Amino acid sequence: MKVQPYLFFDGRCEEAIGFYQKAIGARPGRVMRFKDNPEPPSADSGCQPTQPDKVMHATFQVGDTEIMASDGRCEGRPKFEGFSLTISAPDVTAADRMFAALSEGGQVQMPMTKTFFSPRFGMVADRFGVGWMIIVAQ
Repeated sequence: MKVQPYLFFDGRCEEAIGFYQKAIGARPGRVMRFKDNPEPPSADSGCQPTQPDKVMHATFQVGDTEIMASDGRCEGRPKFEGFSLTISAPDVTAADRMFAALSEGGQVQMPMTKTFFSPRFGMVADRFGVGWMIIVAQ
């Protein structure tokens, strides 16, 4: 059994995957759009049919982890609360680079610093509001 994150970007999924590709080396995977759904849309499906090119389901890989994502209801107000995704960077240089990239357009919650548990640790909410913790394991 495994647990995988599934992120709903509320209409900004494709933009988010492109951002993660540049910022942290994410590798895009499968993408299914609402227009590709062979079943007729239901009244409460959110994006369908007025935004058929939006992402119904996608995957992308960050390191060894597959993350699933969607545009969800496409209201343009993604809300990510109560969790953070953590990246264990191989070294301080990589940690600083990823933190800086994820910070662009985002909000630093704890600047990168040396801590008692890591030579480098920091917390940021990226431009989509997804929380990230970057750590270099000791």
